[in-house]
Amino acid sequence: MTDRTAPAAPPVPVSPAPARGRSRGESPVGTLDTALPALIGFTDGKDATMWARIRATQLQAGRGLAVFMFAANALGAAMAVMLFAPFAPLIQVVGWGIATALVAAGVALRRLRSHHREDGYARLADIRSTVWEGAALAALWSVPWLLIGAVPAGTIAGFGLVLAILMTGAAYAMAPLMLATMAFLGGITVAAASALTLVGAYAAAGGAACFALLLGAICASRAKSLVALRAAEIALEERDETVSLLLREFEETDADWLWETDTARRVIKASPRFALACGLDPVTIDGMPFLQVLAGPAWESGNFAAGLRLLAEKLKARESFRDVRLPVTVAGVERWWELSASPRFDDRGQFCGFRGVGSDVTEQRASADKINRMARYDTLTGLPNRLHVNETLARAMAEADRWGGRCAFMMIDLDRFKAVNDTLGHPIGDRLLSRVSERLGQLMGKGEMCGRLGGDEFAVVVTDANDPNIVEALARRIIETLSQPYEVDQHTLYIGASVGLAVAPRDGRTAEMLIRSADLALYRSKDKGGGVFHAYEPQLHVRAEERRVLEMALRKALEKNEMHLAYQPVVDADSGRLTGFEALLRWESPEFGNVSPAKFIPLAEEARLIGPIGEWVMRTACLEAARWPDDIRVAVNVSPDQLQNPGFVTTVTSALAGSGLSAGRLELEVTESVFMHEGLGAIKTLERVLDLGIRLSLDDFGTGYSSLGYLSRTRFSSIKIDRSFVQAAAKGVREAVAIISAVVALAKSLGMATTAEGVETEAEHRMIQDFGCTKVQGYYFGRPLPVEEARELANRRMQAAA
Repeated sequence: MTDRTAPAAPPVPVSPAPARGRSRGESPVGTLDTALPALIGFTDGKDATMWARIRATQLQAGRGLAVFMFAANALGAAMAVMLFAPFAPLIQVVGWGIATALVAAGVALRRLRSHHREDGYARLADIRSTVWEGAALAALWSVPWLLIGAVPAGTIAGFGLVLAILMTGAAYAMAPLMLATMAFLGGITVAAASALTLVGAYAAAGGAACFALLLGAICASRAKSLVALRAAEIALEERDETVSLLLREFEETDADWLWETDTARRVIKASPRFALACGLDPVTIDGMPFLQVLAGPAWESGNFAAGLRLLAEKLKARESFRDVRLPVTVAGVERWWELSASPRFDDRGQFCGFRGVGSDVTEQRASADKINRMARYDTLTGLPNRLHVNETLARAMAEADRWGGRCAFMMIDLDRFKAVNDTLGHPIGDRLLSRVSERLGQLMGKGEMCGRLGGDEFAVVVTDANDPNIVEALARRIIETLSQPYEVDQHTLYIGASVGLAVAPRDGRTAEMLIRSADLALYRSKDKGGGVFHAYEPQLHVRAEERRVLEMALRKALEKNEMHLAYQPVVDADSGRLTGFEALLRWESPEFGNVSPAKFIPLAEEARLIGPIGEWVMRTACLEAARWPDDIRVAVNVSPDQLQNPGFVTTVTSALAGSGLSAGRLELEVTESVFMHEGLGAIKTLERVLDLGIRLSLDDFGTGYSSLGYLSRTRFSSIKIDRSFVQAAAKGVREAVAIISAVVALAKSLGMATTAEGVETEAEHRMIQDFGCTKVQGYYFGRPLPVEEARELANRRMQAAA
């Protein structure tokens, strides 16, 4: 406790943080949500922390009255047994009375065993669990109403009086546990009103209901009053505790003290608190030069801190100063002080010295240093973070520019790291990143610093890059070292690294430009398959700029009607009969001309434009196919990125509904890369599409991530053989012949059709027939056609068939 005779503490510029849901300056009572749901226990109100303490008080109140409620129930049960014994089987009546007493005893024991204290915290679930206590007692007290037709009215009246007294006592005494009390009152009232209604005592039933409503109102009012009272007590406790903490902190920490000097800047009227902070006694410190007291052992050597020099200048100029920080050695330990002061003048305006206040801010400085470290170092790996890397790079570039030298910047991206996260989880991935950071740190020499930019991206700053061979050798060592296997939690992990290198000032005269150049070089390394380093070249920037401009044009291509669909015929391999078309997206840009799909489709996926573009393709293709004969299908290519969109199935169903095309005439073509997105729900999306009756084709089988397991588990209707195999087989390449034969045999065994792509000559067509492919697609049967020609071809086939 703080001595009440102690002088009042000066204002403290730190106020305790308000409780959650409470604004500064408001009391808990003023903002506490005392609506009925919160009082009963359905919700926690606005301030969950406050309600947790109130819940504990409610449970404590229930525990304090547990014995009383047990006695009331036991006594009431005994009186009810005496009332009903002459009119019902004795064993049943006594059994009911014993059961009621036992349940009441169980409820009392359960409440007595509650571990919550009045000043503790309780969960909402603890309050909700009490509803079963009230419900159990209500169920037992409802049983005697079954005898309403077999006993005299006087007995029923007596029993009703017993219940009325019991219910009134519960409503008043057990109001804090409002949920249990309401369950008790409500259960008994429903039973009584129902029984009285069945025997025609409508007035009595209505009276019972009104009586119960009155008791409920009393219970709610009393509960609200108790909650408000407890909230006020908590508010007072918090204020008392805050004041006590502030006073105790001021008295015990000795963090603030007054100091005063004369005209010669010597200490006068040294307070005990100031002397204690300096590690001296008041007699010794009185008359000492103020700067000597602060300088300590450095007074003789003259090696003063910058803060002390600033303070000396302020004292010499007789200027006010504020929050001047400087290190002070006290008993051999370095402390940090913060000083503020103003000059003093007498009645005649003559300078008399300085008077000020000092604070020990060592802890605050340590906290600031810790925060500064957290702001500049990665918490997972301990390496410098992006901010620190950028600052180091900027300093290195400034030094290089000053001395006419060079510095280098490397961006490092881990290869195959995402597979580790996806298969083994993020905790393993985090530990792997820590191992990577350890290896990187061991590679760093003098003038080299590595850091983590975020995710699986790292960076290296080389302050002296005048010898390019040394820098390139470091890049190779980084790739070689990071590609060695890792042992993490009994897992042997294999990853790699790709590096992009940029040298200043050749590749950039600012930190931002150099990072951009290194990023472009890294992008080139990833394009090469990873596991290599690539130095920046001016052409990379040109390509990146072209890509940026192309992306801007692509974003407006749909709204400018620059895109259209071409339709390539798909025919039966044996008869040559037209069976359908594959819808192929084309982009004719006024600025770039006819842009290849191989160029703009990957760009659309990377820029997240494939969603709206794919939706337009789906709707347009379905609308056009609805004009064709009913036995001609349309095939639409679908990107794996589209399948990750939760609204993809809705898009497909909307396109079918809007066009009137039957689901069986739509075929979706997906590549094997879709299996790489299984964890993102792509396969489940395909299953939902198949359930609609839509056909599914696996495109470019054998060129990517082939998996026979997926073929057997996913209901593909056909497999498309890539044109590269067809052309190679036509040239007699044995591997291609074997692959096509195997694919056709596999498809037949799984009940799937096969479509050969890229058939351009009659010889290739005969070869495909010999292999047993069911459908053919290629220039031999038709190039991708404009919509009008495709429609005309479909209608001609229909007329020929007729």
